[in-house]
Amino acid sequence: MLRITDTIAIADWEMTESFSRASGPGGQNVNKVSTAVELRFEAARSPHLSPAVKARLKRLAGRRWTLDGAIVIRAEETRSQARNREIARERLAELIRAALVAPKRRVATKPTLGSERRRLKAKAERGAVKALRGRVEDTD
Repeated sequence: MLRITDTIAIADWEMTESFSRASGPGGQNVNKVSTAVELRFEAARSPHLSPAVKARLKRLAGRRWTLDGAIVIRAEETRSQARNREIARERLAELIRAALVAPKRRVATKPTLGSERRRLKAKAERGAVKALRGRVEDTD
């Protein structure tokens, strides 16, 4: 079980882990031991998340979201399988926590009367400056 918040926890059946050989440092060990972790979370089928959270999660996950509604997270930073497993689970938890926060609605505001007048005055001045440009007439 992966605890996200005090109220939300992800059950083990919703996550599957597979292990493979990692690239990078490790010497001879890297060719023998499967330390890289691929964590797969069935987000679309999760009963613990609301539809709104799932929609935000899909947007946040980006290309980590598969066509069948799962999130795939790969971790191969360390030489330890247990540590990589921990990193992958923490990344998933962070992603879900980010999706739980609903964005604030934008409140439409109107410009103040003073700012509206200043803007129009500046436009008029600018127009006057531009109107003075052009050919100079001969007064001979």
